[in-house]
Amino acid sequence: MPGRTLRQRVRAEITEEILAVARRHLASEGANLSLRAVARDTGLVPSALYRYFDSRDALLSALITEAYEALAGAVDAAVAASPTAGQAERWLALCHAVRTWALAHPAEYALIYGSPVPGYAAPRETVGPAARILLTLAGILFASASGGGRQAVPERPLPPAMREDVRRLMGYWPTEPPELPVPPDGVLAMALTLWTQLFGLVTFECFGRLDGMIDARHEYFDHQVRVMADLAGLGLPDPAGPPRET
Repeated sequence: MPGRTLRQRVRAEITEEILAVARRHLASEGANLSLRAVARDTGLVPSALYRYFDSRDALLSALITEAYEALAGAVDAAVAASPTAGQAERWLALCHAVRTWALAHPAEYALIYGSPVPGYAAPRETVGPAARILLTLAGILFASASGGGRQAVPERPLPPAMREDVRRLMGYWPTEPPELPVPPDGVLAMALTLWTQLFGLVTFECFGRLDGMIDARHEYFDHQVRVMADLAGLGLPDPAGPPRET
């Protein structure tokens, strides 16, 4: 990149090479990364690798952040590809982008949505990337509500103990929430409901929970996210035939 010194460019290239090797190990061995093995396959002595990542946890955090950003980037691109579509269609684009990315990147998806890595605690810096899809989803619901979309059904008030959590999450919103005919914390609460249901659907498929039960995976997924759109008040017509992923 212009303006970077040779030393900075070399460091960036080696860092990316380390991450590429670590991703390959992730695919074959899961999150039980060995820094020694990563260093060996990168052509570095272990002590040299520590100049780039000072621990296994630092390397895992970089891979986790990278995976969250890649997934969110795929979602943003899918939603932006239909700017004239209604909010329900944007919701469908978001959902199918999540599923497509997860099926194409099973190791990375397992790292961020699978079982916790023993002995690892994600740093606070990963919260922002992890929240990107939730905020995109909330933006769709905000736009629907401000445009006079149907009320979510069933309407149910937030439990008092949850309100503080929801208000804290509102702090990640990049701008002031738009003026709405309904309380914004209720919209974000619905976004949380859709978010957890969406990733539950994807996780069941990715981790084999549908094996022997559901064969029509794409159709099942498309139907479920349409049911969720109805729940959120987005509303969608019955599909003439859901678009198939390539």
